[in-house]
Amino acid sequence: MFRRHPGWARRAFTEADLDAITAAVREAERGTSAEIRVHIERRVAHGLRRRTSDAMQRARDVFAALGMHRTAHRSGVLVYLAIEDRKLAIVGDEGIHTRVGDDYWTGVRDRMIERLRAGAVRGAVIGAVAEVGTTLARFFPRGPDDVDELPDDISLGR
Repeated sequence: MFRRHPGWARRAFTEADLDAITAAVREAERGTSAEIRVHIERRVAHGLRRRTSDAMQRARDVFAALGMHRTAHRSGVLVYLAIEDRKLAIVGDEGIHTRVGDDYWTGVRDRMIERLRAGAVRGAVIGAVAEVGTTLARFFPRGPDDVDELPDDISLGR
């Protein structure tokens, strides 16, 4: 399974890293009806179709491409990381963003950056997912009939 991942992903992460991040997403979603996705790619801008070097714009594009805006309560959150560019962004759909605001996302991002600077890529992603999961559970608690609307696995770019 690990061999199917792009070469850059195999150099940046072990299979255990990717499994741990996926497990963190599943754990974070146990307490909430909201959805969390992690998208990791090599660079923000590459190829003819990607003309932006803005991580937030790229994250918004990925958010839309993954269909995250289609959740029932508009409560999807994307944690986006471009490994080689050392850029990241966190995008929350309008259902959660209207409740927490820009300062919340900035705080999560800043704590993620601190962990990345310490060399803990896996820990940075897992920490952000856990923090977002706790917040989502407060605003969108999991109901008895909750359905997992989006995959929990990591989305990897090229």
